[in-house]
Amino acid sequence: MTGFEQARALLHDFKGDAYLYGAGVLSNVGKVASTAGKRAALVRDTFPGSDSFVQVIRNSLIESGVNLTGEINGAGPNCPSEDLFRITEELKAADPDVIISFGGGSTIDGTKAAEVLRTPGGSIDDYFGTGIVTETLEEKGKSLTPHVAIQTVASSAAHLTKYSNITDISTGQKKLIVDEAIAPAIPVFDYEVTYNTPRSLTSDGALDGIAHSLEVLYGAAGKPYYKKMEEVAGVCISLVVKYLPRVIENPQDKVAREALCLATDLGGYAIMIGGTNGGHLTSFSLVDVLSHGRACAIMNPYYTVFFAPVIEKPLKLVGNIFKEAGLTSANINSMSGRELGIAVAEAMFELARRIDFPLHLSEVKGFSQEHIDRALKAARNPQLKMKLQNMPVPLTAEMVDEYMKPILEAALYGNLTLIKNVQAQASS
Repeated sequence: MTGFEQARALLHDFKGDAYLYGAGVLSNVGKVASTAGKRAALVRDTFPGSDSFVQVIRNSLIESGVNLTGEINGAGPNCPSEDLFRITEELKAADPDVIISFGGGSTIDGTKAAEVLRTPGGSIDDYFGTGIVTETLEEKGKSLTPHVAIQTVASSAAHLTKYSNITDISTGQKKLIVDEAIAPAIPVFDYEVTYNTPRSLTSDGALDGIAHSLEVLYGAAGKPYYKKMEEVAGVCISLVVKYLPRVIENPQDKVAREALCLATDLGGYAIMIGGTNGGHLTSFSLVDVLSHGRACAIMNPYYTVFFAPVIEKPLKLVGNIFKEAGLTSANINSMSGRELGIAVAEAMFELARRIDFPLHLSEVKGFSQEHIDRALKAARNPQLKMKLQNMPVPLTAEMVDEYMKPILEAALYGNLTLIKNVQAQASS
């Protein structure tokens, strides 16, 4: 099978027939929404060209007998809590029996969390962590309104997942809700919406897809689901590495655009199999200077070197994908431990160079020592403990300064020698 065929087969394995995706599927939204309800609220992003797509949605709803009770502006980048609260109040006023979101990860995440605040209610701080929404719904005998999530960017795969990221702008810190209950009932992705995505957003999104697959693959080493993650991550990373440079060179390359859509969806599959870790944890503290995908992509080469002694098998898979793409000449199969990690990190740097992407944090406008301090403080937060525990080299809050601080300092200027490995463990 080709990479495209493998990706489609894996997505069917993931979502069965419930997922509506491909070029030109937006006109079918009304039909799928009508199976869930007849009074819809639409939470939507606004971007150049978005109005024409929204009109397709409106027409489709009318044709399927679904009444639009409200149109709500979506969330800003990283879903600020202020946007979440506004969306919640407008959803209450619209009183829908089916909710439709049309946007990138921030708007979809905001819609997920707003429905939680609208139905079981309470404070958003009550829900940060894992499984709390489900527990609360069971206690109150309630269920969430069906959510038709329409993705507009090849990036977060928020339309497919159980995650909602919300940011407290006053502190610059992002926190996470993780719960199967908030996974959208009906995911939709019309690839045509991505055709005019700007280059920078295209790169951020595609590398976010790699980050999802890469981090879960690293954490899967030695676990029962490792074989599945090898398959998912292998296809995801291969598609991005091969086709992202093509899109950067020619943004109108529809075949390459489809490859990135499939790849980032597989990133969503990955984070439903296992959890992310280092890159994502650090990204939560960089929301005021970097997009989520860009922050993860900058940090993952450095975490790769840190994890290297215990993830040799996944590193050889990833390294050989980059080698096949001409991004490294290293003899990946003969390497081990830290040397292997450095070789893979350097291959990641080469991909970044080819798409004019930053390699280290000092290239980021507005980055300062304060961000390093914030990231270290966040890593000690019990609400983000899952990210430390998901690491291939698990860290406790007490180990953060000794081991995570050098990773961040290495990422500041691209100096891999600063990274300190925990005493080598048996490789998986």
